[in-house]
Formats: sequence, C-alpha cells, structure tokens
Amino acid sequence: MAIRIVTADERLSAAANKTSFAIFGPPGAGKTTLLKSLPPDSTLCLDLEAGMKSVQDWPGASIPIRSYADFRDIVVLASGPDPAVAPNATYSEAHYAHARAVHGPSGLEAFIASKAILFVDSITDLSRQVMTYAKQQPEAFSERTSKPDIRGAYGLLGREIIHALKMLQHAPGKTVIFVGVLEKVTDEFHVASWQPQMEGSKIGRELPGIVDQVMTLHFFSGAENELTFDEKGTVRRLVCRAGNPWGLPAKDRSGRLAETEAPDLGAILAKINAVPTVSPLARSASGSMTQ
Repeated sequence: MAIRIVTADERLSAAANKTSFAIFGPPGAGKTTLLKSLPPDSTLCLDLEAGMKSVQDWPGASIPIRSYADFRDIVVLASGPDPAVAPNATYSEAHYAHARAVHGPSGLEAFIASKAILFVDSITDLSRQVMTYAKQQPEAFSERTSKPDIRGAYGLLGREIIHALKMLQHAPGKTVIFVGVLEKVTDEFHVASWQPQMEGSKIGRELPGIVDQVMTLHFFSGAENELTFDEKGTVRRLVCRAGNPWGLPAKDRSGRLAETEAPDLGAILAKINAVPTVSPLARSASGSMTQ
C-alpha cells in the first residue's frame, strides 16, 4: 500500500468528523442513557450486555452481541482490514472477505457504514467475552503440562482487546464511544481509588493512550458552579479533565471541555468539534423534540 500524504485541510476535516471516547461510571450512573443525547439516525449501539431496558424508548438502532467472534466481524466491517497483520490473521484481508461473505446478505456492512457514531456498551462486558475466548486458545495452556495457564490467557486478552480498540480508533469517519463500569478500589493501606472494571490490567493502562477523550460519569451535589463530589448525590456530571480534585479517570485531548460537563454527548461533540449543532437533549428541552 502506497504511503499517503495528508494535507492540513484533510486532517482538520477528519478531526471534525471523528472522536473516540472512553466513559466510565459506577453502576446506576446512567451510562447507557447517554445514548439519548446522541442523534438516533446516525448512532448505532453495539449492545454487549443486553442492557437496553433503560433506553427502550430510544429510536436508534442496536445490535446485540453475544460472542467475541461477532464483535470481531463488526470491527473489521467498520474499519476495513489491517494491512499490518499476517494474511490469515484476525482483521486481515481474509477475515474481511469472510465477514463480508457471511454478513453480506443481511446488508450489515452497508448499515454500519451509514452510521457515524458507534456506541459500545460496554467495554467491561467485552473484556469478559474476550476472556472466555482467551481461555479456550492454545496460549492459555502450558506447553509443558497442557494445564491451563492463566497468565497466557490474560496476555491474549490484553492483546485482543487493544487490537480491536485500535481498529475502531482508525475506522474512517467513525466517532466511537466505549462505556464501562467504574469501581472503587481500596488498597491494603486503606487508600481508595477509582478504576475501570475490566478483566486484566493491561487494557486499563493502555486505553487512555488510545482514545481521544476519557470521562467519568459520576454523582455530585450542589449548583453547577459549586459542585461537591457526592457518591449519594443526584446531580450527574461528566468529569472531563485529568488532574481533577476527585481523582477520577479523565483526559481531554481537545482542550475545549470544562472540568465537568453536563451528561449530553451531543453537546460535548459539538463543543469538541466547534460545530454549532443542537443535541437531541437540547432540542427536547426547548420543546421541539420529545424523548
């Protein structure tokens, strides 16, 4: 494949059309309901946890995913083949051709191509599906004793998920939003910290370096300009900046977001891309759209 030069205008255009997010929050914070703030006609939810009950009135489309094999097919259909892998490896030209042959009659590839936003719910459940897959692979067994080798399984888990996330990161014209569970971990010195809940530590370490934006959806109390972090509060906010006073996972590569933002992804995308559009939630509040 020839090396292509990207002009400044092309780069700016691409930046305005795609952003990648990782959003974490405790159970019950309303991570899935963030879908309601995205345009339903251009958003596709990849549902790995059968958790669409809270957004059953959302008019957008979703695809239930029960196995990692199905997820890999969707990834390669969305991003195209990876030119760096071996000829018959996952995400190779052969895998791409296979996925097109299997899913071609249903029109899945064209349907995915028609959606500008992929909402992956959740990366926590994805890690569990991949772990189930990893435990069945040769790498998960000792060559000497043929007994299960959990270290080999975790190593394969990390490689598989990081590769999938990077493939989606490079999907042309796609904004990709990964949501996952955030858990409070207390160490042996009774110091508490907040960490993404996923199988394996490699994914949590490398994910912030892959995506553009890392956010935490959590509870606060008080007015917007005087917010107090409160695990039992009723005000939901997205924490967007690293070094925040609550020690919550966050990163803003755009440099355009406040320390916390309202849980409205349509408005946040417009702010990041500096596009004067109105999100579904804003239209609903003005009375021109109902949920």
